[in-house]
Amino acid sequence: MSYLKISNSRILVTGGAGFIGSNLCEDLLKYNNEVICLDNFSTGKHENIADFIKFKNFHLIEGDIRDITICKKAVDGVEYVLQEAALGSVPRSINDPLNTNDNNINGFLNILVAARDAKVKRVVYAASSSTYGDSTELPKIEERIGMPLSPYAVTKYVNELYAHVFHLNYGLDIIGLRYFNVYGRRQDPNGAYAAVIPKFVIQLIAHESPVINGNGTVSRDFTYIDNVIQMNHIASLNTKAEAIGQVFNTAVGERNDLNMLVKYLKEYLSTFDPEIANINIIYGPQRKGDIPHSHASIAKAQKILGYNPSHNLQQGLKEAVKWYWGNIKLK
Repeated sequence: MSYLKISNSRILVTGGAGFIGSNLCEDLLKYNNEVICLDNFSTGKHENIADFIKFKNFHLIEGDIRDITICKKAVDGVEYVLQEAALGSVPRSINDPLNTNDNNINGFLNILVAARDAKVKRVVYAASSSTYGDSTELPKIEERIGMPLSPYAVTKYVNELYAHVFHLNYGLDIIGLRYFNVYGRRQDPNGAYAAVIPKFVIQLIAHESPVINGNGTVSRDFTYIDNVIQMNHIASLNTKAEAIGQVFNTAVGERNDLNMLVKYLKEYLSTFDPEIANINIIYGPQRKGDIPHSHASIAKAQKILGYNPSHNLQQGLKEAVKWYWGNIKLK
């Protein structure tokens, strides 16, 4: 798909060994960029970046965004900062709000201070659809949000507030991307806080019944990783004054419930293993802190950034399932 891409630049990707961060690193290396990956490997994985270490224009800094000295080192000479580092997961934040706050707010503030002092060209940061909180309005429009439903949502909203005041008071060139349920290659299917798509995939491959929280009518705007990569490129390079200091939904603009999601997964995985089509689904209790429905308006991103998502849910799942089938290791 054709869109303007960052090239011949020096770029810092925080959380670069994570799911989204490693995909960004891989893509940026295709366009003659020098990529600095900063990660403390609390959730990132060495195997996510193993193929990049051999490249002379890829540099790994193993460190923590909660350490301002490390942040200042990482931004040295950098033109663009893609801030992906965070402690994700709504359930994790409910179980451990202190750690979530420390990573997502204190760490984020360190990156902003370091970027400001280094006079980087632009910061693009990962915001979250969780910021919409208890708002029942559909589709979700950037300027209208509700009250947060989890500590994680609070931290991501505070990130937006800090981004606003750093732009207002220091002239920091910054854009936020509110990610909606991103999925795709390298997303970890294991662990207590695994995202729903890789978790369901590994269960189906193992011939286990996926457990849907609630009755399956909870809906999401599932967003394939390639759409996120596109948004990071075009947000970094957009020259319109009206884009700076703003936040943009990063999604497809579609709404699919969990019942439909499992239907697609069973259909696509059964091309590799026909028995998967017959696996039953289990329904469990609703999860605390979850937004009941998530459906993004992408009109603002289309108008100002020129965003055009390359993958809807079916297209993204077909590609993702191929990757999962070839790379997931059952435990």
